[in-house]
Amino acid sequence: MRGSNKTYIPCNECKVRSHSLFDKLSESELDNLDYHKSCSRHKKGQVLFHEGTRPLGIYCINSGKIKIYQTGSDGKNQIIKIATPGEVLGYKALISDSPYPVTGETLEETSVCFIPKDEFIATLQSNPEFGQKLLKLACTEIGAMTDNLTSLAQKSVRERLAVALLMLKDTYGIDAAVDEEDSEIEINLTREDIANIVGTATETVIRILQEMKEDKLIETNGRKIRVVEPQKLFKIGNY
Repeated sequence: MRGSNKTYIPCNECKVRSHSLFDKLSESELDNLDYHKSCSRHKKGQVLFHEGTRPLGIYCINSGKIKIYQTGSDGKNQIIKIATPGEVLGYKALISDSPYPVTGETLEETSVCFIPKDEFIATLQSNPEFGQKLLKLACTEIGAMTDNLTSLAQKSVRERLAVALLMLKDTYGIDAAVDEEDSEIEINLTREDIANIVGTATETVIRILQEMKEDKLIETNGRKIRVVEPQKLFKIGNY
């Protein structure tokens, strides 16, 4: 809500709104969301929402990254995706009136805006174009997730890791596009997180990354990874 909140970001001044669901809303609709939303800044490792809990609204990422994961019966986490600035989280569970099927946890310092359920649903009901855009986004996300899971299930660990590095390179490249920077793209994730994306043991990821480094496909600096030979990773991953 408006006021003394230092993290408050007006929608009409948000630099990632053009990349979000809200880019076509009218001024009055944006003003209404602005009035009712709350903005917050979170440190790395903070959970925004837990798998199995009921959604009270939706989250829109202003800056930073959030890993979306499910916890298996063995207690291991499977990272489904990494959400980036401009993305909206929790809308499918909210609309279907069901618990979150996943957990959202910050990967770095992150700013998000929270829009309460009633205001989001009211905007959805009053703006058919917004509803159509939301439906299209949901279908696209589900289709992409299905394709990725089917494709990855048929690949070896080395192939899955090559594909994951290419996808992460694109994900981390979004920051440069938003900030209009030409800096080199570095993937900044723990080896455990990468293993949870690939679906294998951390030790296996460490070993294969070392092999890729020796083959000069990637460079590393601490936990940061830079893809040097994307075309060769494409070939390895049959991507």
